[in-house]
Amino acid sequence: MSARSTTDDEQLGLQHVMVVGGTVAEWGELSDDQWQHRIRVLGSLAGSAGARWLTLRPFERGVAADGARPVHHDVVELDDCTVIVDPTPDGRERLVVALRKLAESDQLSEPAVAAALLSPAATEPDLVLLLGTSDRLPESLVWELAYAEMVYVPVAWVDLQEQHLADAIEAYRHRHRRFGGLD
Repeated sequence: MSARSTTDDEQLGLQHVMVVGGTVAEWGELSDDQWQHRIRVLGSLAGSAGARWLTLRPFERGVAADGARPVHHDVVELDDCTVIVDPTPDGRERLVVALRKLAESDQLSEPAVAAALLSPAATEPDLVLLLGTSDRLPESLVWELAYAEMVYVPVAWVDLQEQHLADAIEAYRHRHRRFGGLD
């Protein structure tokens, strides 16, 4: 990580951004060059807004097209942001795997579960950009929504542009975060 000065977004707590969209099958249709470009562009934008982590997750599994390549979990270190590509489409599955590992190690606690689910990010997402309609939540999110601000953008994964994330970050800046409170 490179040294940065404190930004307004850091003071607002924007440390972890998550983008949830598309299907695992659609992800597999992107070429390696398209993936690397998407990671660089979105990661750089999130980093310039103060986020230390950007997590990319699919909305759901989907049906793989012929020729679609498998997408693997990946962590890409950029100058100002670490991008986590997590192709697990079912958050319940991710939760069960984490709980089993922690139970075997005798380390089962809420902080340990959070760390296992979010690793290598050290915090839950502050902002979740959801691609699609606002009438449903993806199964890929189980743990991450407790304190996250959600912004829906009705676009498909293949149509995701840098401006969509920039607009979500701007919307986040203008929200009054109550962290579960009613006032």
